Amino acid sequence: MLEEIIDAVRRGGGIILSAQSPENYTSVKEGKANYVTRYDVAVQNFLKEELLKIAPQAQFIGEEGDADQAEPDRPAFVVDPIDGTTNFIKGYRKSCIAVAYTENGAVQIGVVLNPFTGELFYAKAGSGAFLNGRRLAASQRPLSEELAAFGTSPYYPELVDVSYDTAKYLQGAALDIRRSGSAALDLCDTAAGRIGLYFEYRLSPWDYAAGSLIAQEAGAKVTRMDGSPLSFFEGGSLLAGGPAAYEDFMQSAFVRSGKTKA
Repeated sequence: MLEEIIDAVRRGGGIILSAQSPENYTSVKEGKANYVTRYDVAVQNFLKEELLKIAPQAQFIGEEGDADQAEPDRPAFVVDPIDGTTNFIKGYRKSCIAVAYTENGAVQIGVVLNPFTGELFYAKAGSGAFLNGRRLAASQRPLSEELAAFGTSPYYPELVDVSYDTAKYLQGAALDIRRSGSAALDLCDTAAGRIGLYFEYRLSPWDYAAGSLIAQEAGAKVTRMDGSPLSFFEGGSLLAGGPAAYEDFMQSAFVRSGKTKA
């Protein structure tokens, strides 16, 4: 099943690479800088058709559609056809396809492809995480020796202050700060040990379902900002990091003072 999902994702990546002038085929959804292109829709429609051939009994939960009727007890594909749509529109090349397969509310398979770089991240529960066939391992170093990454939850202006206050703290606690614009890729970079800690105060399940399994299978800790488990049928905050960096952050005076409570 993993190989079949990877094959579908690779072919979906071809649709992204074939895009011509995506800025001319863009519409705006609710919220600041919340865009959808005809390519988001095309990739999602393609993946829905191909993935449901692999597991016809599964439900399909995609960003460009209605996920309100999701049934947590049923198997599901949780899909972001283009994570990082604004990057895609601007030619920033930090965009990806993210596909997760869940059973009983837990992610069993995660696949993330950046078609621009050819980096394919994937994991199967209990079997480790890989990048183009190479096993991944999250960093074991402390936060002070690592990069930290964050997302700004741009559709939620009420989260601007807490997001940047947390980033300001990490600017001093970590080596430096990064912002990519793709939650799925930030999770994969956490899995690869490229960054030690990643946070965002509001995401949807399709943003993190696939990447969270990849990070966890690489040895990272992945939770909500308060340390509680993720849900793959309801959005919320996300904190991921190598074990040492994660614990450094969670035990910091900044967190213990309640400053991460949005």
